[in-house]
Amino acid sequence: MGRRGKKRNHQEYEDDDNGNQFGVGETLSRLKNPAGIADSQDKKLNAVAGNKNDGEEWETVGKDGRPIKKQKPLDKESGNYPSIIHSPNARLHHQTKIGDLQALVLYILADGPGPQWVSVRHHTAIRQVVVLMVPGLEAGMFNGSISLEAAPSAPKTTKYNAAQNGSEKAQEAGKPNVEQNRAERLHMTPDDYYPVKLNPDKLVEPLKPLSNVFPHIWPIKTPGDDKTLRIHSPLHAMLTAPIPKTKEEKLFKEGKGPAPQNGKGWQNKRTPITEYIATLVDLQENEYVIHLAWFTTAAAKQEAIEGRMAKHQTREDGWVDTDVATLDDGDVPEREIEKGSLTAGREVVAMDCEMCKTEGDQIELTRVSLVAWDGTVLLDELVKPETPIVDYVTAYSGITEALLENVTTRLSDIQKRLLDIITPRTILVGHSLNSDLAALKITHPFVVDTSIIYPHPRGPPLKSSLKWLCQKYLSREIQKNHGSSGHDSIEDARACLDLVKQKCEKGPMWGTSDANGESIFKRLGRSPKPRFLKTHADAEEFRTGAVVDWGEPSRGHGAHANVCIGCETDAEVVEGIKKAVKGSFNGEDSPTQGIDFVWGRLRELEAVRGWWSRSKTADNAGLRANAMKMLSQSGESCDSGEASGAVLGQAVAKTVSYIVDVFESLPACTAFVVYSGTGDPRETARLQAMQQQFRREYAVKKWDEISVKWTDTEEQALRKACRIARDGVGFVVVK
Repeated sequence: MGRRGKKRNHQEYEDDDNGNQFGVGETLSRLKNPAGIADSQDKKLNAVAGNKNDGEEWETVGKDGRPIKKQKPLDKESGNYPSIIHSPNARLHHQTKIGDLQALVLYILADGPGPQWVSVRHHTAIRQVVVLMVPGLEAGMFNGSISLEAAPSAPKTTKYNAAQNGSEKAQEAGKPNVEQNRAERLHMTPDDYYPVKLNPDKLVEPLKPLSNVFPHIWPIKTPGDDKTLRIHSPLHAMLTAPIPKTKEEKLFKEGKGPAPQNGKGWQNKRTPITEYIATLVDLQENEYVIHLAWFTTAAAKQEAIEGRMAKHQTREDGWVDTDVATLDDGDVPEREIEKGSLTAGREVVAMDCEMCKTEGDQIELTRVSLVAWDGTVLLDELVKPETPIVDYVTAYSGITEALLENVTTRLSDIQKRLLDIITPRTILVGHSLNSDLAALKITHPFVVDTSIIYPHPRGPPLKSSLKWLCQKYLSREIQKNHGSSGHDSIEDARACLDLVKQKCEKGPMWGTSDANGESIFKRLGRSPKPRFLKTHADAEEFRTGAVVDWGEPSRGHGAHANVCIGCETDAEVVEGIKKAVKGSFNGEDSPTQGIDFVWGRLRELEAVRGWWSRSKTADNAGLRANAMKMLSQSGESCDSGEASGAVLGQAVAKTVSYIVDVFESLPACTAFVVYSGTGDPRETARLQAMQQQFRREYAVKKWDEISVKWTDTEEQALRKACRIARDGVGFVVVK
């Protein structure tokens, strides 16, 4: 019998929170309702107040002035205490995903459906949820395949014999017995969907404290794409929630593309263009060169400058930044904004460029077109590259040798004109505008990218083409001359402009598919708090969220959170989580009590293991550099940037101590979730970079001139590496 659908037989019984034992012969009814309590009884806990409060019962006054029925205090011995448990009789048909962890959070705090992979008892009595992402933790640390201890030294006679005689047996004698080490550890395999009980006797010293916090370790799958061999962000998998469908939308027949705009239930929601300006995270993920206005401190700006110098993206390399000192420079006073204006007082300019290939496998500008909000052409110029052209790419660009023969305009001339046209109040509109700005060697902080606001139905990193978007949403055919005279950059710019206008008229949901979602903080922000958690009985209060992360989370994934706490060390992250849970943080608009949902991330283990190596922005690179410097000074890192053995064990022990510290600081009835995100991503990143280099060279070079070969062997290696990298671990418990 295959693994799928196979019932797992446990040789030993496991205790739940009440000391009850689950046996092999029990039915799945206990999984659905472990305590045998009816749903009606569970719903009565909506008004339960959390702690014992010295044995006194709690009472809340309703809107009519009459007291609400008293509830018994939550007590583990009384049977009404919340818990999240795994039943040994559960049938799991696939690996648990990060999306399942998110669904658990939404079930506890919002309107999400009940999970099928765990049994949640009295979920309405759970007051808060804390989720901690810890990249660097791996299943191999628990099953013994990754050593966290110093390797035993081989006897001198063994080394001597190995050197003199080359004996394989002597060589192996000096190595740790990996198979024996695995036998002593937890039995975890990639093909097993089930959690493994954390037996302290089978854990190495650095990991043993986890067994005092969590009952099981879960194999957790990171989202990815098996066709494109990509690993999707484990951060976004947790913080981007599916948008719940209305009753009308649920009646729509499933089909290609977004359903809401095809139905009679669709309602327009006019939204100003400023709501669609790309965030810092959007810019990072779409490989934009970041304008310095995004960095709020002098140190961050200096790090950004140094990063751009390393990538040859400074003024000395021909790059220019638009005249925007801070993001506030783009703000328009309310008195200057016409009521109901979609532009919100901003100047909107659509841009499209055509490029060619020059010597050195470079992509350079040959034409630039700018179109104003009313459709008039602001600029349409041909540009002659400084470097000799090797391919005009006429089929795409429409540029020929004859067109550029008498052109004298250079890139520097265009940059001067653009700096006169683009002001701090200008919003640039385009499709995959990062390529156009890179060809222009110019940066601007305010960008609306149609490839972002009209996401691909299957999600990133895929992008819909401009031609397809025009066909679907504008019922317009563009680029009809593709293959003969190429694209028309003015036509493409106007198409982008019309897509943005339509998006502004229809609203944020327009052009999004069922696969896309919204910030989990927005979802929680629409969920009312239970009565017993309200600060004022008659007031309407909603769930709150916080992000505690390295750097400036408010500029990215924490943009929609109620509270954002930026940190530079894991110790600061731990303290930030404590403050968010207790509500003891600063801020005029901060809630007056603890946050309902707190997400944080520890990164020092990731840095020690050499996983934190891909930094798309200078501030991220600076944070990593500072972390490595700090860890090196404390003896927790190594020169190669990849710790192993006892050094890795020391780093793991420190990270585990942080996890335990967070747990011990949590109040009663708080759900605590820890997940690693991914497995080792380095081999996947190496092979992907190799594949990209091959594709670039293959487009312009002969086969025997390509420096990197990409065959089926490399393809299968990438597929295997991607599969391994998507395997993570997770832990779940209620304190």
